[in-house]
Amino acid sequence: MAIQNLQQQLAEAKLLSQDANPAIRKMALQEVGYLELALKNDNSSSIENAILEIRAAAGGDEAEIFAAELLRMYTKYAQQQGWKVESLDTNKTSLDGIKQATVRIVGSAVYSKLAFEGGAHRVQRIPKTEKRGRIHTSVATVAVLPEINKTEVEIKPEDMRVDVYRSSGHGGQSVNTTDSAVRITHISSGIVVTCQDERSQIKNRQSALMVLRAKLWQLKEQKSKQKEGHLRLSQIGSGERSDKIRTYNFPQDRLTDHRIGKSWSKLEKILNGDLDPIISAILQPQKKS
Repeated sequence: MAIQNLQQQLAEAKLLSQDANPAIRKMALQEVGYLELALKNDNSSSIENAILEIRAAAGGDEAEIFAAELLRMYTKYAQQQGWKVESLDTNKTSLDGIKQATVRIVGSAVYSKLAFEGGAHRVQRIPKTEKRGRIHTSVATVAVLPEINKTEVEIKPEDMRVDVYRSSGHGGQSVNTTDSAVRITHISSGIVVTCQDERSQIKNRQSALMVLRAKLWQLKEQKSKQKEGHLRLSQIGSGERSDKIRTYNFPQDRLTDHRIGKSWSKLEKILNGDLDPIISAILQPQKKS
């Protein structure tokens, strides 16, 4: 992006951060943080890639199945955009679900397009395992982090503990014969990152460090905004049903984004990656009420 374009976007985001609607203020403040970082770096145009984390929350097996569907949805969307998706860490379950997954998405303007996908996503439907035909409500959480370069966040060897172990599949069985999986614990913050999807321990270590840098950057940004009086909610939230940004209602074939109060139909199409109408609506500045 040109510097002038970034400055104009920053000015618009700061105006929106004073909006009467708290949801708009939250999204605007997140955008302010990204744009301020972009302007601060000499190579601001390189802040393009993103790290996407998806976790099953409330709802047991159904939440894990829904988390896998969200991962597939974002993967399909990324492919449609011409982006590359790299799997960093996946904890699969026996019912084609996932407990959690971390992927890196590489391409043009990935972070700026996906930044507001973070939060709790709620699904309402009759699970395949439900014998009485009852509608269940389950939750999966999404976090979107910008890929941060090494000069922006420095991690010293003495600040972390690195453990290696064998990669495992669902049920805990080993899927590799060498200790290629890596777990990094950042001592002062307590942040723990695992990466196991590469067969190379070196590559998993590099990936884990990349994710850790992004998490430390996010932590630093949150503390900075809190110090300035901008109390931003974290993207991941609590994962409880009340902490939702979006609901996928299958009986009514409707997706609703609660931040802008807008709904779309054709859920199956959306879950196959047709996210452009939704993302465009989220990124479009909202009129003040």
